[in-house]
Amino acid sequence: MISNQILQSTIEGLRSITRVDLVVFDSDAKVIASTVDLPEYDADGDKTAWDYHAAVKSFVDSPADSQVVSGYQFFKVFEDHQLEYIILAKGDSDDVYMIGKMAAFQIQNLLVAYKERYDKDNFIKNLLLDNLLLVDIYNRSKKLHISTDVRRSVFIIETKNEKDTSALETVRGLYADKSKDFITAVDEKNIILVKELRQNEGYDDLMKTARVILDMLNTEALSSVHIAYGTIVNEIKDVSRSYKEARMALDVGKIFYSERNIVAYNNLGIGRLIYQLPMPLCKMFIKEIFDGKSPDDLDEETLTTINKFFENNLNVSETSRQLYIHRNTLVYRLDKLQKTTNLDLRVFEDAITFRIALMVVKYMKFMEKSEY
Repeated sequence: MISNQILQSTIEGLRSITRVDLVVFDSDAKVIASTVDLPEYDADGDKTAWDYHAAVKSFVDSPADSQVVSGYQFFKVFEDHQLEYIILAKGDSDDVYMIGKMAAFQIQNLLVAYKERYDKDNFIKNLLLDNLLLVDIYNRSKKLHISTDVRRSVFIIETKNEKDTSALETVRGLYADKSKDFITAVDEKNIILVKELRQNEGYDDLMKTARVILDMLNTEALSSVHIAYGTIVNEIKDVSRSYKEARMALDVGKIFYSERNIVAYNNLGIGRLIYQLPMPLCKMFIKEIFDGKSPDDLDEETLTTINKFFENNLNVSETSRQLYIHRNTLVYRLDKLQKTTNLDLRVFEDAITFRIALMVVKYMKFMEKSEY
């Protein structure tokens, strides 16, 4: 349905060109847009001789598509044979009749455009959520004039606040002139962009697109967002797969790469493997490595030391320098950790085991939190 603001803007534009006042009623004879006041009472406080509510209701019930009553031209506007609006044009001349018909034609076209936009949006949502049969995907694509065999990728833009309309409008404004891209929302925090790609565009271009969106939202909408995108697909039926990949990338980014604002599905590293592990297997692994304990049981100082040791590729000298501690102090801490866990982080195999264990614990915490 067209918003009242759009209808008001439309008839005000026509009024400024033609100097003919226009009024738009809904099918219940309620004024929803007008360029002129329609007083119900005259200067003496008595009810006016012309009851326009009654006139509109009478016109609604009549079989005529247009007529003249009390110096006003009446016109009906339909959508799929259903009466949607009544338009009044002030005046009974032929010129006013022509302007009224033009107004009705303009609003009729707006109805068609908004219905097509709604239908496309509804189709894209159902496509993303896998709610369509394969035959329905291609039939509805043809009906809505959506290409089925072009390259596409799905972006998910997660906003910090729910119902962030400024972020949604900013993204829509960024792609307003690109009719082959689709912007929608499947929940209150995520904006979805289904981006069409040219044949020469690849994953570097997807990253550039994500950076443009991120910069735009940070500067114009003042929104803190995380962006994830899936792989490039060649068929419209596979768009839902790219969407699922983007959702997975968003989750993996939250768990393992919280410092990143942009996460690509094709660059998830070991986080992809851990994310797909069943919970019982994760618990068994942690129990096996730490004998029922958890890396989170370690004190903050030890965890900071471990993380810095990993950052410096197991280099004792560089790690001690960055932590502003003596080399022997670092060795002491590593020896203490080895006694607690039976893992010597100076040995590559033990270091990688411990690193994976930390990631598994992060994953388990995320999954437990998601259940509530």
